Amino acid sequence: MADSFARQYARTQRFTIGEPRNLSVTADGRTVVMARSMAGDDPVTCLWAVEVADGTERLIVDPRTIDDDGRSDSAEDLPEAERLRRERLREGASGITAYATDASGRLVCFSLGGRLGIANLDSGIAEMLDIAGPIADPRPDPAGSQIAYVRERSLFVVAVPDHLRRDDGRAGDVHRTSTEWRVAGDDGDPVEVSWGSADFIAAEEMHRLRGHWWDPTGTMLAVTRVDVAPVQTWYLSDPGRPDHAPTPIRYPAAGTPNAETTLHLIGLDDRQVEVRWDRAALPYLCSVHWSRAGLIIAIQSRDQRTLEIRDVDIESGETSLRFSDRDDHWVELAPGAPMMSADGRLLSCADRDGTRRLLLDGEAITPDDLQVRSIIGVVTPETSESTETAETTAIIVSANRLDEPSAVGVWRIGVDGATEALTPETGVHTGIVGGSTLVIRSTTLHDPVTRTEIHPGVVATARERTTIPIEHRSESPQLTATATLYRTTERALMTAVVLPRDHDGSSALPVLLDPYGGPHAQRVFQAHHSYLISQWFADHGFAVVITDGRGTPGRGSGFERAVAGDLAAPVLEDQLDALDAIAAETGLLDLERVAIRGWSFGGYLAALAALHRPDRIHAAIAGAPVTDWRLYDTHYTERYLGDPNVDPEPYARTSLIEVADRLECPLLLIHGLADDNVVAAHSLSLSSALLAEGRPHEMLMLSGVSHMTPQEVISENLLVHQLDFLKRSLRV
Repeated sequence: MADSFARQYARTQRFTIGEPRNLSVTADGRTVVMARSMAGDDPVTCLWAVEVADGTERLIVDPRTIDDDGRSDSAEDLPEAERLRRERLREGASGITAYATDASGRLVCFSLGGRLGIANLDSGIAEMLDIAGPIADPRPDPAGSQIAYVRERSLFVVAVPDHLRRDDGRAGDVHRTSTEWRVAGDDGDPVEVSWGSADFIAAEEMHRLRGHWWDPTGTMLAVTRVDVAPVQTWYLSDPGRPDHAPTPIRYPAAGTPNAETTLHLIGLDDRQVEVRWDRAALPYLCSVHWSRAGLIIAIQSRDQRTLEIRDVDIESGETSLRFSDRDDHWVELAPGAPMMSADGRLLSCADRDGTRRLLLDGEAITPDDLQVRSIIGVVTPETSESTETAETTAIIVSANRLDEPSAVGVWRIGVDGATEALTPETGVHTGIVGGSTLVIRSTTLHDPVTRTEIHPGVVATARERTTIPIEHRSESPQLTATATLYRTTERALMTAVVLPRDHDGSSALPVLLDPYGGPHAQRVFQAHHSYLISQWFADHGFAVVITDGRGTPGRGSGFERAVAGDLAAPVLEDQLDALDAIAAETGLLDLERVAIRGWSFGGYLAALAALHRPDRIHAAIAGAPVTDWRLYDTHYTERYLGDPNVDPEPYARTSLIEVADRLECPLLLIHGLADDNVVAAHSLSLSSALLAEGRPHEMLMLSGVSHMTPQEVISENLLVHQLDFLKRSLRV
């Protein structure tokens, strides 16, 4: 039998299998490195190289054939550190899902089933090293001579074997003669202490997934030391596996202590210096960037209203202020920022004049109508042999026009502030740069194919540019999404409406609100695949309405900060106002049959709507919802609601537990028992409160499922179960 769409969507991991991903470009701009599986139904990700000159592809590593073990890095093979990294990234694929390169980009290392793999792009040789495991997060030094990695709670370094080293005259000397040596950590360290890895908050909330960085000479590393002893211990138990003991996790909930993170400079000659700053005032280590221009760190206060970028003296560990930013609500962190250009200039992002702008040495150089999402990289002249010494000619950023947040593009920003869009101003485009080569991945609202193209010479004029396509091998969806985008209400909320493809407009349809609706995530994009699940629900008889309300990104500082102190009232108000506006404009919505579904913050919003507005919402599906913000993590929650020990009122006002007596409509709660981000206690606590108030509801607890649901059968049947619930509840 042919797959149903729900099974196809689950089996292909939302049609991402077979897409080029995790792309990088070598420093000389000659080769693109990427991860991609062999086909759209093959979850094992391989390592590939694409030559920019002619688009020729080479398979560098197939995890199934690199050695006799035949491992594909399945969930059963994963060491704990790698499992946690993937959970933070919501990574569901297997095989080589992450890799790191030396400065040239031509020596690649990766972890596979807890073993260390190395590939040389020039020779084509790839091998698994015979060292003790399991290892995680391997990273070569800039010269490609040695590799640092984490094993258990320590940081180790191993020399790259001679036959795998790059033969270009630049590879550095190996600084120890032994095969492997421990750089940081000791058998005598307390079990709560680890070296070289990111703590939970850094990985989940601050875009920092790593805990060690090489210096430009390959003789020293900056290494985090994380002590989780102050963090409270919670226990995740799985009643479906009564023979397994509960799993302890260190979870820093709002208002409770965080892990203590310090940074140390450790030489391969055993010299060690602690990097010093006022950790009492600025406890969050947000990012570390080490280049030939120097070592900088970004640190943040617990209330997130102050951020400092500081230069680090390599000899003493002392730091000096390079740049500071303060906001009355919070300072937003942008991926890729801060960084140093090769010629020593500081690149950062900050909210200025109501917009997130790119700063060069503290001065905004992007216009105030362009919202910068992230810094992608820098462009150097095509004649330069090394990005480490070349003068920066431009900065590549991801950004959107402030009046069109649904279209995200790749932009070239000159050091003089000259701004040029490198992609069309429709669709969603992401990029990666190396030397003067740019790789752009693009999707549009009406094209079901995501296209990846190489653009050599981004310093050339648009008229001179050529493009080289990279093959995608993903499956085509069984259905085509047909979303229509609107701007609704006086706040010009971005709203997408998805109708049944066979609907003739002669009758009003029951409504399914399908938002995320909160900070850090958008749902309304000019991207076809964003609406596939919404279209599936629509084709079963619903008008699906998706709205990005206040707090969602892309609309500028004021729009994001409108939820400060209140994650409930503004977001719910925007969903209902947009619903009324769409109903008035289309005349196709049956407002007597309105349901809402969501996951994570969207799950919170769904339950919030059911409890607070029983006059408007007639059924709700809350997946992995936050129900009490005291149970969610420090960095996210305190940014919006403050410290509950100082002012508990915002937490009480936004809690779902406090209003359990208001439930009047069917409510389905869904939660994974292995969720270490939004723990199952959220749904269990709400269910208990509802039961105490005599409020009937349904609950689906998923054994062995985390915050994401990568398991194919579970993912498929969750969709089917939700559809059945909606049809029953709204009499469809």
